[in-house]
Amino acid sequence: MSSHPNRKPRVAVVFGGRSSEHAVSCATAAGVLRAIDRDAYDVLPVGITRDGAWVLASDDPDRLALTPTQTPQVEDTGSEVVLPTRAGESTLSVHRTGEALETLGEVDVVFPLLHGPYGEDGTLQGMLELTDMRYVGSGVLASAAGMDKHYMKVVFAGAGLPVGPYTVITDRQWRRDKAAAMDAVESLHFPVFVKPCRAGSSMGVSKVERSDQLEGAIEAAREHDLKVIVEQGVSGREIECSVLEGRGLDAPRTSLPGEIVVESGRGHDFYDFEAKYLDDSSVRLSCPADLPQAEAAEVRRLAAAAFEALACEGPARVDCFVTDGGTVLINEINTMPGFTPTSMYPRMWAESGVSYPELVDELIQLALERPVGLR
Repeated sequence: MSSHPNRKPRVAVVFGGRSSEHAVSCATAAGVLRAIDRDAYDVLPVGITRDGAWVLASDDPDRLALTPTQTPQVEDTGSEVVLPTRAGESTLSVHRTGEALETLGEVDVVFPLLHGPYGEDGTLQGMLELTDMRYVGSGVLASAAGMDKHYMKVVFAGAGLPVGPYTVITDRQWRRDKAAAMDAVESLHFPVFVKPCRAGSSMGVSKVERSDQLEGAIEAAREHDLKVIVEQGVSGREIECSVLEGRGLDAPRTSLPGEIVVESGRGHDFYDFEAKYLDDSSVRLSCPADLPQAEAAEVRRLAAAAFEALACEGPARVDCFVTDGGTVLINEINTMPGFTPTSMYPRMWAESGVSYPELVDELIQLALERPVGLR
């Protein structure tokens, strides 16, 4: 709640960042800035440039849209945002070149729309925890483990949740003995998917059909993260489910499951970056997914269990496989899923009766209600 009952809560929408998903974060911010209720909230757009400068950003969603002809980014406006450094202090300031420090006022909640490292991975969350600032989304541990596909699977397996076969190649292993690192993949069956451990939006992901393609795929993944995960391909369907933190002691809520169908012959072997954000004609969303009732219920059960195993808060999207035999496996969780109006997370909620503006509002309210400190 606002510490000043006579004014609207002030929301700092933070986006951009240093990761390879900078442009996706800007597109997410465009959607939220359009949808947020300006009658209910004061909005302060804060951008983080690719080199890590915090600046006052444009409040124009059109400038942040990601299109085939526009790759948005946060520009250094010369208006540096200065963050509080004391617990209990929530006032932001701005330092414009050649001018004195100017107070922007108190912020009641931060809405971090950062994807990837240096934002979605617990780093920003830890900084906000140090000053007792409320924020949308998961805390430090859930964000960090949810960003790292390796440790995410370790947590899920430790909680007794089903995951598919995989192996991890660390930077040290790769530099010490490439051949041995690739030999470890032989325990899996082709095709495999080679991914950066700590990246999203399908950045650096390759589908590998033969062993002679493996080294190039690993090197491509290492351009985004020096730790690489290799997952065995699963014969079946990729099904996703949106999860939302429950109010009070309520269990997390789950949406109707959805399925992304990549149309054959459109140039995409899987749901890659271009299919997600630039080529709507190549994919089709089926929601609710055409699943037997028991399988749909199991997807929702496992999505909620994954959310709770990682101690998530706010939003999360859980991606599952339903094998040809009807077994459900958890592939991964996204603690700050893509959040443009056309992204899977809000689209599945829309099909489940929660509109995009309602979803934005509920996430802010959940963050305002959350206690600060250990919880």
